[in-house]
Amino acid sequence: MNLFTEMRALVIASLETMQTEGTLPEGLDFANVAVEPPRDAAHGDMATNAAMVLAKPAKMKPRDIAEALAGKLAADARVTSAEVAGPGFLNLRLAPALWQGLVKSVLETGADFGRSTMGENKKVNVEYVSANPTGPLHVGHTRGAVFGDALASLLDFVGYDVTREYYINDGGAQVDVLARSVYLRYLEAHGQDVAFEDGTYPGDYLIPVGDALKEKVGDAYVGQDEDVWLAEVREFATEKMMDLIRDDLKALGVEMDVFFSEKSLYGTGRIEAALEALESKGLIYEGVLEPPKGKTPEDWEPREQTLFRSTDHGDDVDRPVKKSDGSWTYFAPDIAYHFDKVSRGFDALIDVFGADHGGYVKRMKAAVSALSDGQVPLDIKLTQLVKLWKNGEPFKMSKRAGNFVTLRDVVEQVGPDVTRFVMLTRKNDAPLDFDFDKVLEQSKDNPVFYVQYAHARVCSVLRKAQEAGIVADDATLMAADLGKLDHEAEIAVAKKVAEWPRLVEIAGRTNEPHRVAFYLYELASELHGFWNKGNDDASLRFIQEGDAATSQAKIALARSVAIVISAGLGILGVTPAQEMR
Repeated sequence: MNLFTEMRALVIASLETMQTEGTLPEGLDFANVAVEPPRDAAHGDMATNAAMVLAKPAKMKPRDIAEALAGKLAADARVTSAEVAGPGFLNLRLAPALWQGLVKSVLETGADFGRSTMGENKKVNVEYVSANPTGPLHVGHTRGAVFGDALASLLDFVGYDVTREYYINDGGAQVDVLARSVYLRYLEAHGQDVAFEDGTYPGDYLIPVGDALKEKVGDAYVGQDEDVWLAEVREFATEKMMDLIRDDLKALGVEMDVFFSEKSLYGTGRIEAALEALESKGLIYEGVLEPPKGKTPEDWEPREQTLFRSTDHGDDVDRPVKKSDGSWTYFAPDIAYHFDKVSRGFDALIDVFGADHGGYVKRMKAAVSALSDGQVPLDIKLTQLVKLWKNGEPFKMSKRAGNFVTLRDVVEQVGPDVTRFVMLTRKNDAPLDFDFDKVLEQSKDNPVFYVQYAHARVCSVLRKAQEAGIVADDATLMAADLGKLDHEAEIAVAKKVAEWPRLVEIAGRTNEPHRVAFYLYELASELHGFWNKGNDDASLRFIQEGDAATSQAKIALARSVAIVISAGLGILGVTPAQEMR
Protein backbone atom coordinates (compact mmCIF):
# COMPACT_ATOMS: atom_id res chain seq x y z
CA MET A 1 0.00 0.00 0.00
CA ASN A 2 1.62 3.21 -1.19
CA LEU A 3 -0.61 6.10 -0.14
CA PHE A 4 1.40 8.56 -2.21
CA THR A 5 0.83 6.45 -5.34
CA GLU A 6 -2.83 6.13 -4.41
CA MET A 7 -3.24 9.89 -3.98
CA ARG A 8 -1.32 10.60 -7.18
CA ALA A 9 -3.73 8.31 -9.02
CA LEU A 10 -6.59 10.38 -7.56
CA VAL A 11 -4.93 13.61 -8.73
CA ILE A 12 -4.42 12.23 -12.25
CA ALA A 13 -8.00 10.96 -12.41
CA SER A 14 -9.26 14.40 -11.31
CA LEU A 15 -7.12 16.11 -13.97
CA GLU A 16 -8.52 13.78 -16.62
CA THR A 17 -12.05 14.63 -15.48
CA MET A 18 -11.18 18.32 -15.78
CA GLN A 19 -10.07 17.65 -19.36
CA THR A 20 -13.33 15.86 -20.13
CA GLU A 21 -15.27 18.80 -18.71
CA GLY A 22 -13.19 21.29 -20.68
CA THR A 23 -11.55 22.89 -17.64
CA LEU A 24 -8.18 21.69 -18.90
CA PRO A 25 -7.07 21.28 -22.52
CA GLU A 26 -6.47 17.82 -23.96
CA GLY A 27 -3.02 16.43 -24.74
CA LEU A 28 -1.28 17.36 -21.49
CA ASP A 29 1.57 15.21 -20.19
CA PHE A 30 1.06 14.27 -16.53
CA ALA A 31 4.44 12.50 -16.13
CA ASN A 32 5.88 15.25 -13.91
CA VAL A 33 2.86 15.54 -11.67
CA ALA A 34 3.98 14.50 -8.21
CA VAL A 35 2.42 13.93 -4.82
CA GLU A 36 4.85 14.13 -1.92
CA PRO A 37 5.13 15.14 1.73
CA PRO A 38 4.93 18.94 2.15
CA ARG A 39 8.11 20.72 3.19
CA ASP A 40 6.31 21.86 6.34
CA ALA A 41 4.13 19.22 8.02
CA ALA A 42 1.91 22.02 9.34
CA HIS A 43 0.71 22.67 5.77
CA GLY A 44 -0.95 19.27 5.43
CA ASP A 45 -0.38 15.58 4.85
CA MET A 46 0.57 15.65 1.17
CA ALA A 47 1.18 18.24 -1.52
CA THR A 48 0.93 18.17 -5.30
CA ASN A 49 2.71 20.30 -7.89
CA ALA A 50 0.12 19.52 -10.58
CA ALA A 51 -0.97 23.12 -11.18
CA MET A 52 2.62 24.37 -11.32
CA VAL A 53 3.86 21.86 -13.92
CA LEU A 54 0.72 22.05 -16.09
CA ALA A 55 0.26 25.82 -16.17
CA LYS A 56 2.65 26.54 -19.04
CA PRO A 57 1.54 23.75 -21.43
CA ALA A 58 -2.11 24.44 -20.54
CA LYS A 59 -1.56 28.20 -21.05
CA MET A 60 -3.38 28.87 -17.78
CA LYS A 61 -2.57 30.47 -14.44
CA PRO A 62 -1.37 27.83 -11.97
CA ARG A 63 -3.69 29.12 -9.27
CA ASP A 64 -6.72 28.70 -11.54
CA ILE A 65 -5.79 25.07 -12.17
CA ALA A 66 -5.12 24.50 -8.47
CA GLU A 67 -8.48 25.91 -7.37
CA ALA A 68 -10.40 23.79 -9.90
CA LEU A 69 -8.38 20.70 -8.92
CA ALA A 70 -8.94 21.39 -5.21
CA GLY A 71 -12.70 21.16 -5.73
CA LYS A 72 -12.38 17.77 -7.40
CA LEU A 73 -10.08 16.35 -4.74
CA ALA A 74 -12.12 17.64 -1.79
CA ALA A 75 -15.12 15.71 -3.10
CA ASP A 76 -13.30 12.42 -2.46
CA ALA A 77 -14.00 10.82 0.91
CA ARG A 78 -10.28 10.21 1.50
CA VAL A 79 -9.54 13.96 1.42
CA THR A 80 -10.72 16.16 4.29
CA SER A 81 -9.38 19.38 2.75
CA ALA A 82 -7.53 20.64 -0.32
CA GLU A 83 -6.00 24.08 0.10
CA VAL A 84 -4.25 26.20 -2.53
CA ALA A 85 -1.00 27.71 -1.30
CA GLY A 86 1.21 30.38 -2.85
CA PRO A 87 1.19 30.58 -6.62
CA GLY A 88 -0.50 27.20 -7.09
CA PHE A 89 0.73 24.43 -4.82
CA LEU A 90 -2.04 22.28 -3.45
CA ASN A 91 -1.90 20.93 0.10
CA LEU A 92 -4.05 17.95 1.05
CA ARG A 93 -5.24 16.72 4.42
CA LEU A 94 -6.37 13.11 4.50
CA ALA A 95 -9.01 11.33 6.53
CA PRO A 96 -7.72 9.50 9.65
CA ALA A 97 -9.18 6.27 8.26
CA LEU A 98 -6.43 6.24 5.62
CA TRP A 99 -3.65 6.30 8.19
CA GLN A 100 -5.42 3.74 10.34
CA GLY A 101 -5.92 1.51 7.30
CA LEU A 102 -2.24 1.85 6.50
CA VAL A 103 -1.33 0.27 9.86
CA LYS A 104 -3.49 -2.73 8.99
CA SER A 105 -1.89 -2.93 5.55
CA VAL A 106 1.60 -3.07 7.08
CA LEU A 107 0.55 -5.92 9.36
CA GLU A 108 -1.07 -7.79 6.46
CA THR A 109 1.95 -7.40 4.18
CA GLY A 110 4.58 -7.92 6.86
CA ALA A 111 8.22 -7.82 5.79
CA ASP A 112 7.18 -7.21 2.16
CA PHE A 113 5.48 -3.89 2.97
CA GLY A 114 7.08 -1.34 0.66
CA ARG A 115 8.34 -3.91 -1.83
CA SER A 116 7.91 -2.68 -5.36
CA THR A 117 7.70 -3.97 -8.91
CA MET A 118 9.38 -0.80 -10.15
CA GLY A 119 12.35 -2.78 -11.44
CA GLU A 120 10.14 -4.97 -13.64
CA ASN A 121 12.52 -7.89 -12.98
CA LYS A 122 15.17 -6.26 -15.17
CA LYS A 123 18.63 -7.79 -14.83
CA VAL A 124 21.13 -5.57 -13.02
CA ASN A 125 24.78 -6.35 -12.36
CA VAL A 126 26.28 -4.66 -9.29
CA GLU A 127 30.07 -4.99 -9.19
CA TYR A 128 31.70 -3.96 -5.94
CA VAL A 129 34.80 -4.43 -3.77
CA SER A 130 36.91 -5.90 -6.64
CA ALA A 131 40.09 -5.43 -4.61
CA ASN A 132 43.48 -6.63 -5.78
CA PRO A 133 44.02 -10.15 -4.35
CA THR A 134 47.23 -9.08 -2.67
CA GLY A 135 46.12 -8.82 0.95
CA PRO A 136 43.22 -8.46 3.37
CA LEU A 137 40.49 -5.93 2.68
CA HIS A 138 41.09 -2.51 4.22
CA VAL A 139 38.64 0.05 5.58
CA GLY A 140 38.17 1.69 2.17
CA HIS A 141 37.10 -1.65 0.74
CA THR A 142 34.77 -1.99 3.72
CA ARG A 143 32.79 1.07 2.72
CA GLY A 144 32.57 -0.09 -0.89
CA ALA A 145 31.51 -3.57 0.23
CA VAL A 146 28.76 -2.26 2.51
CA PHE A 147 27.52 0.28 -0.02
CA GLY A 148 27.49 -2.20 -2.91
CA ASP A 149 25.81 -4.91 -0.87
CA ALA A 150 23.12 -2.57 0.48
CA LEU A 151 22.53 -1.20 -3.02
CA ALA A 152 22.10 -4.73 -4.38
CA SER A 153 19.58 -5.53 -1.62
CA LEU A 154 17.75 -2.26 -2.24
CA LEU A 155 17.42 -2.98 -5.96
CA ASP A 156 16.15 -6.48 -5.20
CA PHE A 157 13.57 -4.93 -2.84
CA VAL A 158 12.22 -2.68 -5.60
CA GLY A 159 11.89 -5.46 -8.14
CA TYR A 160 15.17 -5.92 -10.00
CA ASP A 161 16.87 -9.24 -10.71
CA VAL A 162 20.26 -8.50 -9.15
CA THR A 163 23.63 -10.18 -9.60
CA ARG A 164 26.36 -9.35 -7.08
CA GLU A 165 29.80 -9.56 -8.69
CA TYR A 166 33.45 -9.30 -7.68
CA TYR A 167 36.11 -8.69 -10.34
CA ILE A 168 39.35 -10.37 -9.30
CA ASN A 169 42.28 -8.23 -10.46
CA ASP A 170 44.60 -11.18 -10.93
CA GLY A 171 45.97 -10.34 -14.36
CA GLY A 172 48.40 -7.53 -13.61
CA ALA A 173 51.93 -7.12 -12.28
CA GLN A 174 50.71 -6.84 -8.66
CA VAL A 175 50.13 -10.61 -8.48
CA ASP A 176 53.75 -11.19 -9.47
CA VAL A 177 54.75 -8.97 -6.54
CA LEU A 178 52.44 -11.03 -4.33
CA ALA A 179 54.10 -14.24 -5.51
CA ARG A 180 57.59 -12.87 -4.75
CA SER A 181 56.42 -11.74 -1.30
CA VAL A 182 54.97 -15.17 -0.55
CA TYR A 183 58.19 -16.77 -1.75
CA LEU A 184 60.09 -14.72 0.83
CA ARG A 185 57.72 -15.99 3.55
CA TYR A 186 58.27 -19.50 2.16
CA LEU A 187 62.02 -19.12 2.54
CA GLU A 188 61.45 -17.72 6.03
CA ALA A 189 59.40 -20.84 6.85
CA HIS A 190 62.53 -22.81 5.92
CA GLY A 191 64.54 -20.88 8.51
CA GLN A 192 66.16 -18.37 6.17
CA ASP A 193 66.56 -14.68 6.98
CA VAL A 194 64.81 -12.55 4.36
CA ALA A 195 64.52 -8.84 3.62
CA PHE A 196 61.39 -7.24 2.21
CA GLU A 197 62.51 -4.71 -0.34
CA ASP A 198 60.42 -1.78 -1.53
CA GLY A 199 57.59 -2.99 -3.72
CA THR A 200 56.97 -6.20 -1.81
CA TYR A 201 54.20 -6.87 0.72
CA PRO A 202 55.61 -7.16 4.27
CA GLY A 203 52.34 -7.81 6.13
CA ASP A 204 52.17 -10.65 8.66
CA TYR A 205 49.14 -12.03 6.82
CA LEU A 206 51.51 -13.72 4.35
CA ILE A 207 53.29 -15.76 7.05
CA PRO A 208 50.65 -18.54 7.04
CA VAL A 209 50.65 -18.48 3.24
CA GLY A 210 54.40 -19.11 3.19
CA ASP A 211 53.91 -21.91 5.74
CA ALA A 212 51.16 -23.43 3.58
CA LEU A 213 53.37 -23.30 0.51
CA LYS A 214 56.12 -25.10 2.42
CA GLU A 215 53.64 -27.76 3.49
CA LYS A 216 52.54 -28.22 -0.11
CA VAL A 217 55.87 -28.32 -1.97
CA GLY A 218 58.44 -28.92 0.78
CA ASP A 219 61.83 -27.51 -0.21
CA ALA A 220 61.27 -27.89 -3.96
CA TYR A 221 61.53 -24.14 -4.60
CA VAL A 222 64.34 -23.32 -2.19
CA GLY A 223 67.27 -21.85 -4.10
CA GLN A 224 65.42 -22.10 -7.41
CA ASP A 225 65.31 -19.35 -10.04
CA GLU A 226 62.12 -17.32 -10.30
CA ASP A 227 61.12 -18.81 -13.64
CA VAL A 228 60.81 -22.20 -11.91
CA TRP A 229 58.34 -21.19 -9.22
CA LEU A 230 56.74 -17.82 -10.14
CA ALA A 231 53.70 -19.06 -12.09
CA GLU A 232 52.75 -21.75 -9.58
CA VAL A 233 53.35 -19.58 -6.52
CA ARG A 234 51.33 -16.78 -8.13
CA GLU A 235 48.34 -19.08 -8.57
CA PHE A 236 48.73 -20.57 -5.10
CA ALA A 237 49.05 -17.14 -3.44
CA THR A 238 46.10 -15.68 -5.34
CA GLU A 239 43.86 -18.55 -4.25
CA LYS A 240 44.93 -18.11 -0.62
CA MET A 241 44.32 -14.36 -0.76
CA MET A 242 40.89 -14.86 -2.28
CA ASP A 243 40.08 -17.31 0.52
CA LEU A 244 41.10 -14.58 2.97
CA ILE A 245 39.00 -11.97 1.15
CA ARG A 246 35.96 -14.27 1.06
CA ASP A 247 36.32 -14.80 4.80
CA ASP A 248 36.58 -11.03 5.34
CA LEU A 249 33.44 -10.47 3.29
CA LYS A 250 31.62 -13.22 5.17
CA ALA A 251 32.51 -11.54 8.47
CA LEU A 252 30.78 -8.44 7.13
CA GLY A 253 27.77 -10.43 5.90
CA VAL A 254 28.60 -10.01 2.20
CA GLU A 255 28.17 -12.91 -0.23
CA MET A 256 28.86 -12.62 -3.95
CA ASP A 257 27.02 -14.42 -6.72
CA VAL A 258 29.95 -14.24 -9.16
CA PHE A 259 33.73 -13.96 -8.83
CA PHE A 260 35.11 -13.02 -12.26
CA SER A 261 38.83 -13.47 -12.92
CA GLU A 262 40.67 -10.84 -14.96
CA LYS A 263 43.19 -13.54 -15.82
CA SER A 264 40.46 -15.41 -17.71
CA LEU A 265 40.47 -12.61 -20.29
CA TYR A 266 44.12 -13.09 -21.28
CA GLY A 267 45.17 -15.58 -23.92
CA THR A 268 41.55 -16.57 -24.57
CA GLY A 269 40.70 -14.13 -27.36
CA ARG A 270 38.19 -12.30 -25.19
CA ILE A 271 40.06 -8.97 -25.20
CA GLU A 272 40.52 -9.24 -28.95
CA ALA A 273 36.81 -9.99 -29.42
CA ALA A 274 35.78 -6.90 -27.44
CA LEU A 275 38.06 -4.64 -29.46
CA GLU A 276 36.89 -6.23 -32.70
CA ALA A 277 33.33 -5.37 -31.67
CA LEU A 278 34.39 -1.74 -31.26
CA GLU A 279 36.41 -1.81 -34.49
CA SER A 280 33.36 -3.03 -36.39
CA LYS A 281 31.65 0.18 -35.29
CA GLY A 282 34.55 2.31 -36.55
CA LEU A 283 35.72 3.13 -33.03
CA ILE A 284 39.27 1.71 -33.10
CA TYR A 285 42.06 3.49 -34.96
CA GLU A 286 45.81 4.09 -34.98
CA GLY A 287 46.73 7.56 -33.86
CA VAL A 288 48.78 9.88 -31.68
CA LEU A 289 47.24 11.52 -28.65
CA GLU A 290 47.66 15.17 -27.74
CA PRO A 291 50.08 15.89 -24.87
CA PRO A 292 48.45 15.56 -21.44
CA LYS A 293 47.64 18.77 -19.60
CA GLY A 294 50.67 20.16 -17.81
CA LYS A 295 53.13 18.61 -20.25
CA THR A 296 55.35 20.75 -22.43
CA PRO A 297 56.29 19.57 -25.95
CA GLU A 298 59.80 18.75 -24.63
CA ASP A 299 58.28 16.35 -22.07
CA TRP A 300 56.00 14.69 -24.57
CA GLU A 301 57.03 11.90 -26.90
CA PRO A 302 54.32 11.36 -29.52
CA ARG A 303 53.83 7.67 -30.20
CA GLU A 304 51.37 5.96 -32.44
CA GLN A 305 49.03 3.71 -30.46
CA THR A 306 45.84 1.78 -30.96
CA LEU A 307 43.08 4.08 -29.68
CA PHE A 308 39.41 3.77 -28.77
CA ARG A 309 37.35 6.67 -30.11
CA SER A 310 35.71 7.20 -26.71
CA THR A 311 34.97 10.87 -27.46
CA ASP A 312 32.15 9.63 -29.69
CA HIS A 313 30.47 8.39 -26.49
CA GLY A 314 30.98 11.31 -24.15
CA ASP A 315 34.60 11.00 -23.04
CA ASP A 316 36.98 13.97 -22.94
CA VAL A 317 39.76 12.31 -24.98
CA ASP A 318 40.23 9.11 -26.92
CA ARG A 319 41.86 6.31 -24.92
CA PRO A 320 44.73 3.93 -25.69
CA VAL A 321 43.89 0.23 -25.68
CA LYS A 322 47.22 -1.09 -26.96
CA LYS A 323 50.67 0.33 -26.32
CA SER A 324 53.23 1.03 -29.03
CA ASP A 325 55.08 -2.15 -27.99
CA GLY A 326 51.95 -4.23 -28.72
CA SER A 327 50.97 -4.96 -25.11
CA TRP A 328 47.52 -4.15 -23.73
CA THR A 329 46.85 -1.07 -21.65
CA TYR A 330 45.04 -1.47 -18.32
CA PHE A 331 41.89 -0.24 -20.06
CA ALA A 332 41.75 -3.08 -22.61
CA PRO A 333 40.82 -5.92 -20.20
CA ASP A 334 38.32 -3.62 -18.48
CA ILE A 335 36.62 -3.11 -21.84
CA ALA A 336 36.59 -6.87 -22.38
CA TYR A 337 35.16 -7.47 -18.90
CA HIS A 338 32.30 -5.05 -19.48
CA PHE A 339 31.76 -6.52 -22.93
CA ASP A 340 31.26 -9.84 -21.15
CA LYS A 341 28.69 -8.22 -18.83
CA VAL A 342 26.80 -6.74 -21.76
CA SER A 343 26.92 -10.11 -23.53
CA ARG A 344 25.41 -11.80 -20.49
CA GLY A 345 22.22 -9.85 -21.11
CA PHE A 346 22.15 -7.39 -18.23
CA ASP A 347 19.75 -4.50 -18.66
CA ALA A 348 21.86 -2.18 -16.50
CA LEU A 349 25.32 -2.17 -14.94
CA ILE A 350 26.51 -0.55 -11.73
CA ASP A 351 30.17 -0.31 -10.74
CA VAL A 352 31.21 0.73 -7.23
CA PHE A 353 34.68 2.27 -7.30
CA GLY A 354 36.88 3.97 -4.73
CA ALA A 355 37.19 7.73 -5.05
CA ASP A 356 40.69 7.32 -6.52
CA HIS A 357 39.09 5.85 -9.66
CA GLY A 358 37.16 9.03 -10.47
CA GLY A 359 39.22 9.58 -13.62
CA TYR A 360 38.05 6.24 -14.93
CA VAL A 361 34.34 7.07 -14.97
CA LYS A 362 33.96 8.72 -18.37
CA ARG A 363 36.05 6.22 -20.30
CA MET A 364 34.23 3.25 -18.74
CA LYS A 365 30.82 4.75 -19.48
CA ALA A 366 31.95 5.46 -23.03
CA ALA A 367 33.05 1.85 -23.48
CA VAL A 368 29.75 0.39 -22.26
CA SER A 369 27.77 2.87 -24.35
CA ALA A 370 29.75 1.86 -27.44
CA LEU A 371 29.60 -1.87 -26.76
CA SER A 372 25.85 -1.84 -26.14
CA ASP A 373 24.92 0.78 -28.76
CA GLY A 374 23.69 2.94 -25.90
CA GLN A 375 21.19 0.30 -24.75
CA VAL A 376 22.79 -0.67 -21.43
CA PRO A 377 23.28 2.17 -18.93
CA LEU A 378 26.31 2.09 -16.64
CA ASP A 379 26.13 3.95 -13.33
CA ILE A 380 29.44 4.33 -11.51
CA LYS A 381 29.25 5.08 -7.81
CA LEU A 382 32.38 6.42 -6.11
CA THR A 383 32.90 5.81 -2.39
CA GLN A 384 34.89 8.47 -0.59
CA LEU A 385 37.52 7.96 2.07
CA VAL A 386 36.82 6.79 5.62
CA LYS A 387 38.73 8.42 8.48
CA LEU A 388 39.01 6.24 11.58
CA TRP A 389 39.18 7.66 15.09
CA LYS A 390 39.56 6.19 18.54
CA ASN A 391 40.10 7.93 21.88
CA GLY A 392 40.13 11.23 20.01
CA GLU A 393 43.03 10.22 17.80
CA PRO A 394 43.45 8.65 14.35
CA PHE A 395 43.21 4.86 14.61
CA LYS A 396 46.61 3.17 14.29
CA MET A 397 47.64 1.06 11.34
CA SER A 398 47.19 -2.68 11.39
CA LYS A 399 50.28 -4.75 12.18
CA ARG A 400 48.68 -7.72 10.50
CA ALA A 401 48.27 -5.83 7.21
CA GLY A 402 51.54 -3.98 7.39
CA ASN A 403 50.34 -0.53 6.33
CA PHE A 404 46.58 -0.10 6.71
CA VAL A 405 43.55 -0.77 8.90
CA THR A 406 41.77 -3.93 7.80
CA LEU A 407 38.11 -4.76 7.48
CA ARG A 408 38.63 -7.34 10.22
CA ASP A 409 40.08 -4.68 12.53
CA VAL A 410 36.88 -2.67 12.21
CA VAL A 411 34.46 -5.60 12.50
CA GLU A 412 36.29 -7.04 15.50
CA GLN A 413 36.09 -3.67 17.24
CA VAL A 414 32.37 -2.94 16.79
CA GLY A 415 30.71 -5.89 15.02
CA PRO A 416 29.25 -6.21 11.51
CA ASP A 417 25.89 -4.53 12.26
CA VAL A 418 27.42 -1.32 13.58
CA THR A 419 30.03 -1.31 10.82
CA ARG A 420 27.43 -1.63 8.10
CA PHE A 421 25.00 0.94 9.45
CA VAL A 422 27.65 3.58 10.13
CA MET A 423 29.11 3.15 6.63
CA LEU A 424 25.68 4.13 5.27
CA THR A 425 25.12 7.21 7.41
CA ARG A 426 26.67 9.41 4.73
CA LYS A 427 26.11 9.54 1.00
CA ASN A 428 28.67 7.39 -0.79
CA ASP A 429 30.51 10.33 -2.37
CA ALA A 430 30.91 12.22 0.93
CA PRO A 431 33.87 11.59 3.28
CA LEU A 432 32.97 9.67 6.43
CA ASP A 433 34.39 9.84 9.94
CA PHE A 434 34.18 6.52 11.79
CA ASP A 435 34.74 7.09 15.51
CA PHE A 436 34.97 3.79 17.37
CA ASP A 437 33.89 5.40 20.64
CA LYS A 438 30.90 7.29 19.29
CA VAL A 439 29.47 4.40 17.25
CA LEU A 440 29.17 2.38 20.46
CA GLU A 441 27.54 5.17 22.49
CA GLN A 442 23.98 4.63 23.65
CA SER A 443 22.62 8.04 22.68
CA LYS A 444 20.42 9.80 20.15
CA ASP A 445 23.59 11.03 18.44
CA ASN A 446 24.46 7.45 17.52
CA PRO A 447 22.07 6.50 14.69
CA VAL A 448 22.85 2.79 15.00
CA PHE A 449 21.80 2.69 18.64
CA TYR A 450 18.84 5.02 18.07
CA VAL A 451 17.28 2.87 15.34
CA GLN A 452 18.02 -0.42 17.07
CA TYR A 453 16.60 0.94 20.33
CA ALA A 454 13.34 1.81 18.57
CA HIS A 455 12.96 -1.77 17.33
CA ALA A 456 13.92 -3.16 20.74
CA ARG A 457 11.33 -0.92 22.42
CA VAL A 458 8.56 -2.38 20.26
CA CYS A 459 9.78 -5.87 21.14
CA SER A 460 9.58 -4.91 24.82
CA VAL A 461 5.97 -3.76 24.31
CA LEU A 462 5.10 -7.15 22.86
CA ARG A 463 6.71 -8.90 25.82
CA LYS A 464 4.82 -6.70 28.29
CA ALA A 465 1.56 -7.39 26.43
CA GLN A 466 2.18 -11.11 26.79
CA GLU A 467 2.86 -10.66 30.52
CA ALA A 468 -0.40 -8.71 30.83
CA GLY A 469 -2.35 -11.45 29.03
CA ILE A 470 -3.02 -9.30 25.96
CA VAL A 471 -3.03 -11.29 22.71
CA ALA A 472 -0.73 -9.38 20.32
CA ASP A 473 0.11 -11.63 17.36
CA ASP A 474 -0.15 -9.93 13.96
CA ALA A 475 -3.40 -11.70 13.01
CA THR A 476 -5.08 -10.42 16.17
CA LEU A 477 -3.66 -6.93 15.78
CA MET A 478 -4.97 -6.75 12.20
CA ALA A 479 -8.47 -7.37 13.50
CA ALA A 480 -8.18 -4.67 16.19
CA ASP A 481 -10.33 -1.53 16.07
CA LEU A 482 -7.73 0.76 14.57
CA GLY A 483 -10.24 3.60 14.64
CA LYS A 484 -9.01 4.05 18.20
CA LEU A 485 -5.80 5.49 16.76
CA ASP A 486 -7.20 9.00 16.56
CA HIS A 487 -4.69 11.10 18.50
CA GLU A 488 -2.58 13.44 16.36
CA ALA A 489 0.59 11.91 17.82
CA GLU A 490 -0.54 8.43 16.72
CA ILE A 491 -1.46 9.69 13.27
CA ALA A 492 1.98 11.35 13.02
CA VAL A 493 3.69 7.98 13.56
CA ALA A 494 1.46 6.36 10.92
CA LYS A 495 2.28 9.16 8.48
CA LYS A 496 6.01 8.48 8.84
CA VAL A 497 5.42 4.74 8.30
CA ALA A 498 3.44 5.63 5.16
CA GLU A 499 6.50 7.29 3.62
CA TRP A 500 8.42 3.98 3.45
CA PRO A 501 7.15 2.66 0.07
CA ARG A 502 7.77 6.02 -1.56
CA LEU A 503 11.18 6.45 0.05
CA VAL A 504 12.43 3.03 -0.94
CA GLU A 505 11.44 3.57 -4.59
CA ILE A 506 13.26 6.92 -4.67
CA ALA A 507 16.34 5.29 -3.13
CA GLY A 508 16.18 2.49 -5.71
CA ARG A 509 15.71 4.91 -8.59
CA THR A 510 18.75 6.97 -7.57
CA ASN A 511 20.93 4.04 -6.41
CA GLU A 512 21.26 5.66 -2.98
CA PRO A 513 20.89 3.21 -0.07
CA HIS A 514 21.94 5.88 2.44
CA ARG A 515 18.40 7.26 2.08
CA VAL A 516 17.15 4.13 3.83
CA ALA A 517 19.45 4.76 6.81
CA PHE A 518 18.32 8.39 7.00
CA TYR A 519 14.65 7.39 6.88
CA LEU A 520 15.07 4.75 9.58
CA TYR A 521 16.56 7.36 11.88
CA GLU A 522 13.57 9.65 11.25
CA LEU A 523 11.10 6.81 11.86
CA ALA A 524 12.91 5.85 15.06
CA SER A 525 12.72 9.48 16.14
CA GLU A 526 8.93 9.45 15.68
CA LEU A 527 8.63 6.29 17.76
CA HIS A 528 10.86 7.61 20.54
CA GLY A 529 9.04 10.94 20.54
CA PHE A 530 5.70 9.18 20.83
CA TRP A 531 7.07 7.00 23.64
CA ASN A 532 8.16 10.10 25.54
CA LYS A 533 4.70 11.62 25.13
CA GLY A 534 3.32 8.48 26.74
CA ASN A 535 5.46 9.17 29.78
CA ASP A 536 3.47 12.38 30.31
CA ASP A 537 0.09 11.29 28.91
CA ALA A 538 -0.98 7.82 30.07
CA SER A 539 -3.62 7.60 27.33
CA LEU A 540 -0.82 7.38 24.73
CA ARG A 541 0.90 4.40 26.29
CA PHE A 542 0.87 1.21 24.24
CA ILE A 543 -0.41 -0.90 27.12
CA GLN A 544 -3.71 0.40 28.51
CA GLU A 545 -4.37 -1.41 31.76
CA GLY A 546 -7.72 -3.16 31.75
CA ASP A 547 -8.45 -2.24 28.11
CA ALA A 548 -7.20 -4.99 25.79
CA ALA A 549 -8.99 -3.62 22.71
CA THR A 550 -7.38 -0.18 22.93
CA SER A 551 -4.02 -1.75 23.79
CA GLN A 552 -4.17 -3.95 20.70
CA ALA A 553 -4.85 -0.95 18.44
CA LYS A 554 -1.88 0.92 19.89
CA ILE A 555 0.37 -2.15 19.77
CA ALA A 556 -0.59 -2.55 16.11
CA LEU A 557 0.84 0.92 15.47
CA ALA A 558 4.06 0.02 17.29
CA ARG A 559 4.29 -3.25 15.43
CA SER A 560 3.95 -1.45 12.06
CA VAL A 561 6.98 0.65 12.99
CA ALA A 562 8.98 -2.46 13.91
CA ILE A 563 8.08 -4.18 10.64
CA VAL A 564 9.36 -1.24 8.59
CA ILE A 565 12.51 -0.83 10.68
CA SER A 566 13.21 -4.55 10.28
CA ALA A 567 12.71 -4.34 6.50
CA GLY A 568 14.94 -1.29 6.22
CA LEU A 569 17.67 -2.83 8.34
CA GLY A 570 17.39 -5.95 6.18
CA ILE A 571 18.23 -3.86 3.12
CA LEU A 572 21.23 -2.43 4.95
CA GLY A 573 22.29 -5.92 6.03
CA VAL A 574 21.77 -5.21 9.74
CA THR A 575 20.08 -7.57 12.19
CA PRO A 576 17.27 -5.85 14.16
CA ALA A 577 17.82 -5.81 17.93
CA GLN A 578 15.27 -7.61 20.11
CA GLU A 579 16.58 -5.93 23.24
CA MET A 580 19.37 -3.52 24.13
CA ARG A 581 22.06 -4.53 26.59
